[in-house]
Amino acid sequence: MDTLIGKLTLAFKDPLLRKRLLFVGIMLVLFRALAAIPIPGIDVARLAAFFENNQFLGLLNIFSGGGLSNLSIVMLGVGPYITASIIMQLLTMMSPKLKALYHEEGEAGRARFAQYSRLLTVPLALIQSLGFLVLLERQGVVPDLALFQTITNVIIITGGSVLLMWIGEMMTEFGIGNGVSLLIFAGIVASIPSAASQLLFSFDPSDVPMYLAFIAAAVAVTWGVVIVTEAERPIPVTYAKRVRGNKVFGGVSTYLPLRVNQAGVIPIIFALSILLFPQMIASFLANVDNAFLHTVSSMLLSVFSNGWVYAGLYFVLVLLFTYFYTAVTFDPDTIATNLQKNGAFIPGVRPGVSTSQYIGSVLTRITLVGALFLALVAVLPLAMRAITGNAALAIGGTALLIVVSVVLDFIKKIEAQVSMREY
Repeated sequence: MDTLIGKLTLAFKDPLLRKRLLFVGIMLVLFRALAAIPIPGIDVARLAAFFENNQFLGLLNIFSGGGLSNLSIVMLGVGPYITASIIMQLLTMMSPKLKALYHEEGEAGRARFAQYSRLLTVPLALIQSLGFLVLLERQGVVPDLALFQTITNVIIITGGSVLLMWIGEMMTEFGIGNGVSLLIFAGIVASIPSAASQLLFSFDPSDVPMYLAFIAAAVAVTWGVVIVTEAERPIPVTYAKRVRGNKVFGGVSTYLPLRVNQAGVIPIIFALSILLFPQMIASFLANVDNAFLHTVSSMLLSVFSNGWVYAGLYFVLVLLFTYFYTAVTFDPDTIATNLQKNGAFIPGVRPGVSTSQYIGSVLTRITLVGALFLALVAVLPLAMRAITGNAALAIGGTALLIVVSVVLDFIKKIEAQVSMREY
């Protein structure tokens, strides 16, 4: 802690770092100001009830930084940009050109890849904004709009999403840390005062043991998330000696770090989307005038309303998607090829195919640990809610993983900047 405070003190003493930190602060204030400007004609009571009963929109509200819950002009947040990035990464599995662009062409290739993600963000934002407006109109949250008003709102909401994407990238370039992650972090942290006030006003002295147990569980879970997020499995790598003239190159030993949680929070997002999509379809079919469709929708809703079934499916889907997303983003063949090209090898393992198989086997084993942990953290809020009977007393899930990851990354970036200036 003393080291961290010392690093922050040195960061504020350095003029350039102080300017970067102030830029991040100003952008976050601007973001929160934009998130407070609602689109006109909202029924606040219906809106709150609608979000309380819809987990999928609650997840999207996290990625909008809280802007979706009050239908602000930035209600989509950076959600379309994140969706576009995920789609582009999935496309690398189907397109060899995109795979080569992302993995083999260096910084220039990644810059072009990011540009494609930005371009894809615009149509996704248009589709999502129109879909949300139509959905909210049918729920009575937003009044029926004329065609011109609908088009205007769609353009405004899309523009707000693109503006936040630009603000996030400016924060990355001229600030410290990942700007998009910091925007999501700011939205999650902004909801803490309202949750704390809810607990304060509903406080009952007889519930003190439960609150103490919740605090202890929260500390333990947060500690576990930090440990697993930082955990790595180092694979030793040695560079062969090369003689050029009178100079000897190579002969250096280093290691290849494989993260235990390689997929981050993406598996939880995928699993929630898969689980909640059938529920949305079933809710839609319940309004259709057909006996068979009514029966199907009631069966689906009864299955998903069972807490044990829902939690079990959620757990299994997070496990599967962790392996899937790790396979998409981490290619052992590419790593093995790059090591061989640079004259590096893993001691005791032949270069080429054997190296790829060895890295793949290690990755499979450590991903099991990361997948089990992610699945437990994902279902933990459901378990806490069932035990305490209080929705506010829930720890875990996507929000906790994002907050811990962003804070750790931000601290590392500050330490790196301070260390670079010290040297």
